[in-house]
Amino acid sequence: MALIVAIDGPSGVGKTTASKLVARELNLPHIDTGAMYRAIGLAAVRRGLDVGDDKALEELAARSKIEFVPGDPPRVILDGEDITGEIRTPEISMAASHVSAIPAVRRLLVTMQQELGRRDGGVLEGRDIGTKVFPETPHKFFLEASADVRARRRHAELVAKGQTVDFETVLADSVQRDRQDSTRADSPLMHDETYTVIDTSALTIAEVVAVIVKSVRERSFLP
Repeated sequence: MALIVAIDGPSGVGKTTASKLVARELNLPHIDTGAMYRAIGLAAVRRGLDVGDDKALEELAARSKIEFVPGDPPRVILDGEDITGEIRTPEISMAASHVSAIPAVRRLLVTMQQELGRRDGGVLEGRDIGTKVFPETPHKFFLEASADVRARRRHAELVAKGQTVDFETVLADSVQRDRQDSTRADSPLMHDETYTVIDTSALTIAEVVAVIVKSVRERSFLP
């Protein structure tokens, strides 16, 4: 089987940055599964679709083409359009959370993720990679941090991008999304004893990456 590294956890724990660096260290593709849900969320918002309309969102996901283009940074392409800079806003984050709760949409995107991973291997990040997408991989990591720490990181990221947003709003959105992701009926955010849990609250990204890479190399007997 191709080498698969699963990195799960809630928003704001550093999954995206850590996953990119782990992929680089291990010379593997980086597959940002969260970006796939964000892409569908963006498409839904643009079309004015009701995020509660399961059928419309399933049809939207079925006809959407999502691609990843390697680079620094990697780019996310939706139906031929580069949407990398548009999918990280609080509005799209919340839309993605709603979209990801729809079983039919999840099945479609999980199939895409499995095809990508089985073809070339990869580092996949999300909320159910090790439980639903690639439960067979021995390389499962769950990143966590307090809601306050995660909200501060997210707020700083948005401010750095020039967005005007209130910290309390970011914190409230983070708590709400955690609740939605953890209580949804299909593939809720969770981890079990097969995961290595890493609390990133007091760790740098470099330290998180070092823990993951060391574990993968030791378990896979890589140099």
